[in-house]
Amino acid sequence: MRSTTTALIMALLVVGPARAGWAQTADEVVQKSVTAIGGRDALVKLKSRSMAGTIALSTPAGELEGTIEILNAAPNKVRTLIKVDLSSLGAGQLTIDQRFNGTAGYVMDSLQGNRDMSGGMLDNMRTNSFPHPFLSYKEMGTTAQLGGKEKVGDRDALVVVFEPTSGSVVRTYIDAETYLPVRTILKVDVPQLGQEIEQATDFSDYRVVDGVKLPFRLKASSQVQSYTITLTTVENNVSIDEALFSKPVQ
Repeated sequence: MRSTTTALIMALLVVGPARAGWAQTADEVVQKSVTAIGGRDALVKLKSRSMAGTIALSTPAGELEGTIEILNAAPNKVRTLIKVDLSSLGAGQLTIDQRFNGTAGYVMDSLQGNRDMSGGMLDNMRTNSFPHPFLSYKEMGTTAQLGGKEKVGDRDALVVVFEPTSGSVVRTYIDAETYLPVRTILKVDVPQLGQEIEQATDFSDYRVVDGVKLPFRLKASSQVQSYTITLTTVENNVSIDEALFSKPVQ
């Protein structure tokens, strides 16, 4: 159970959105999505972000609740801090502090031990970007192709497939009317399980913050476990200590 819960947390990855239309190219779809989100001018003004909220884990023992804090800084720095009380599972307090400084990553894990990021997890961190992957995916060598049309719930969604030079291929499902992302599917490397798993993340409850639309609710599911993140606060262009993105000095 400990391994399963930790594997779920370490699979936390936020991938950017896309959008499409049948007579459009992938580039046109991406640009329309950027416009729907708030526009390039609004996005490029964002240099950092601080988010906080709750995380609810679905387990055989019931739903476990905790807190989550996420820090981002351009071009692709991120720190995620998760705390969940696992006393009902006999595991005490789970604390995971995941850091990436743009080049290297490090994880402090109260259950599984501290370790350097490697493999697919590190590749995915390196190919992600802030304030939005759509602004720089071409420069990073990622290709985009239009896929088919599928349903996400009762909504029609168009699929855009993003393939980076390294890391996971991402299937992004875009609402056919709003041009906002509603789902992403990708394979994530879970070292604790010694294998990759496919993870789907649904985005909802979009709200405007500083002219940019952000999903305040993210629901992820995989063969390992499911979790829901509900954001309560989002602040852009905040001052962040650069040390929080790197491995602590011993």
